[in-house]
This record gives sequence, C-alpha cells and structure tokens, in this order.
Amino acid sequence: MHTDYLRELFSLEGRVALVTGASGGIGGELACGFARAGARVMLAGRSRERLAAVERAIVAEGGEAKTFPADLGDLAAIPVLVAATLERFGGLDILVNCAGMNKREPIAEVQPATYDAISELNLRTPYFLSQAILPALRARGGGKVIHIGSLTTAFGLGNVSVYGLTKSALGQLARVIAVEWAPHNIQVNCLCPGWIETPLTTALWADEEKRRWILDRVPACRPGRPADLVGLAVFLAAPASGFTTGQTIYVDGGFMAGGQW
Repeated sequence: MHTDYLRELFSLEGRVALVTGASGGIGGELACGFARAGARVMLAGRSRERLAAVERAIVAEGGEAKTFPADLGDLAAIPVLVAATLERFGGLDILVNCAGMNKREPIAEVQPATYDAISELNLRTPYFLSQAILPALRARGGGKVIHIGSLTTAFGLGNVSVYGLTKSALGQLARVIAVEWAPHNIQVNCLCPGWIETPLTTALWADEEKRRWILDRVPACRPGRPADLVGLAVFLAAPASGFTTGQTIYVDGGFMAGGQW
C-alpha cells in the first residue's frame, strides 16, 4: 500500500511534458527522467542529431517521445511547437524551460547583438512559451511549469552579466506566474543547477584553475551531474508538488549554503 501511495505521488503516467533545450546535457537528462516516470515527452532543441539520440534512449526504455528541432529564439517557432505537441500527444501538462545560451565576456565588451541573442532565448522565449501553453494547461485542469535557472539566479558571477540577469529574471518570472496562475491549479517553480558537468561545460572543467576554484567552494567536493537534477525535477512535475509554487530551488552540492573558513 505504501509503495502504491508513493508511486502515485511521483508518477507522471498519463502526462505530457514539453522540454526545451532537450538537445543539451541537462535538458536531455530531464526528458529521459520524465519518460522513466511515465510521461510522454516532446523534445525541443537546436540539434537534430542530439534530439534524435535522446528520443532513441527514451524509446529503448519503452517510453514515448517526439523531436521538434527549432531555434526557439525565434518567437514564430513557439505556436508551431505548441500545436505540434497538442497534435502529437493530445494535450500538455508540464513545460520545462531549459533552452538557454551563454557567452563569457566582461561587461565592457558586450555588444548589443550578444545581449539580444542571450536575452531572447534565455528570457523572452520562456516568457512567451509559458504564455502560449496556458490554454492547454487550463484544458487539463492544471499543470506544471519549471524554469531552469542557475547559480546566477542569485549569485553574482563576473563575465557572465547578460546570462546572469536573464537567469535572475527567471526566478522572478516563476514567482509572478505562480501568483497569477494559482487559481488554475498551475504550479510554477525555478530549478537552479549548480556547477554541472555537461558537454557544453567541458572547457570550463578542463581549466584547472577554474575547476579548483569551484571544487574548493562546493561542500559536496565534486562536480554536479545532470542526473542530480532529475529527482527534484520529477517532484516539481508530479502531484507531490501540488502545494509547492513560486519557489527558486538550488541543486548545487551546498554551494549557496556557504563554505568553510
């Protein structure tokens, strides 16, 4: 009996999840985790090849997924993506806004084109994609929205100013949507990864000075892995989080908690 109760709390059976940035290390891992919890998953991202690999991994384990290769920095792609999701799966219950980009450079060197490109994908897209899926969530009697933030949602880090301000804004966006959409039984939260090893951060972790700076400040004394995020993401997507909304939650090995002298 206890096993059945817990399974129902954390099950995504019968639910449909749309994961943007699913061609990346974190987005792909979250998509696979949702599929293992029972969700059918729409995979959106820029790399057709990496999306196909995630789809194959899900199908190989008995899950169901479909890919949608697109540059979601272009707002015209949003209604097409939503329509494709509804056509393929007949509804939508969960949105994970994981698509994002970064460019490391000091503020004095940031060009307007860089500012616009990062802001459009990291903030404008989650804003308008969330707006676009509201009717679908209401039609299902509620749903979940999970924004993928960052340590820079709260922690100031030099040379990533545009990325940081967009991720900080995602925390505020989660709070405001949570307040506005609570009457529709929609829970909205911001999940913030810490220092995670992914294919896109290979160069960062290969830099011994930066690697040592990070590991000296992470109480867990190791890099994070995309799999470390799955448990909390499933919780935020499942019935278990029905009274958890408007929160910004860090999965960071203790980095934000502080450190030793």
